[in-house]
Amino acid sequence: MKRLVPGGFHHIRYGTTSIEFEVVYSARKTLAISVFPDRAVMVKAPEGAPFAHIEETVQRRAGWILKQRRTFEALDRPVSPPREYVSGEAYRFLGRQMRLKVVESSVERITRSRGTLTVETRSPAQRLSVGRQIEDWFTAQAERVFAERLKVCYARVAHWGLPMPALSVRAMKARWGSLTPKGTLTLNRKLIQAPTELIDYVILHELCHLRELNHKPAFFALLDQVLPPWREYRQRLNIYDFI
Repeated sequence: MKRLVPGGFHHIRYGTTSIEFEVVYSARKTLAISVFPDRAVMVKAPEGAPFAHIEETVQRRAGWILKQRRTFEALDRPVSPPREYVSGEAYRFLGRQMRLKVVESSVERITRSRGTLTVETRSPAQRLSVGRQIEDWFTAQAERVFAERLKVCYARVAHWGLPMPALSVRAMKARWGSLTPKGTLTLNRKLIQAPTELIDYVILHELCHLRELNHKPAFFALLDQVLPPWREYRQRLNIYDFI
């Protein structure tokens, strides 16, 4: 008997690697596998195709899938040159680009207005000091904004009856967010560059892990409920021009 399954997300094991793929049935005659820049894998299958055949094909093409993912990783954004913390440098805050302006002042503070991030400092020539001032400002802004967005996003899932996680903000090399078993949500400080809707996507993704720990079909069904356009946001986040 053919084992038919609805379209959705599934997994296979390839060595020690778990490969997640989405099955989409349509009026077609052949099966096709696509790997996207955000490393998502989609299998387009003919209506009525047995899942065993789909799973076997993905298993057979697993090496190719991982090779495609590595290719996209190699094509990711080039590493930005080191900051010099001088007037004219570009920064981004909540999706808007700003130009840095460093001015001498007896009071040290940072203000943001009309596309300009103004750093007032006693020693404009001391770039490392200016840099620390800027980094501290972005960290404070990230903590403030992420806390606000967490409250907004949590309100959408509060009916689950689960406690709102504690929030931590730090630099992360390979992840936008994570949720510990004890309920601490950690967000990548670099997300403060992104528009609010992309920040909300990361938060809601992690909040869904309060109920579904793994990336199984039930998890993505839950994410579909709380944030229907999440696939669009995931794609935008993966190609966003962070600076």
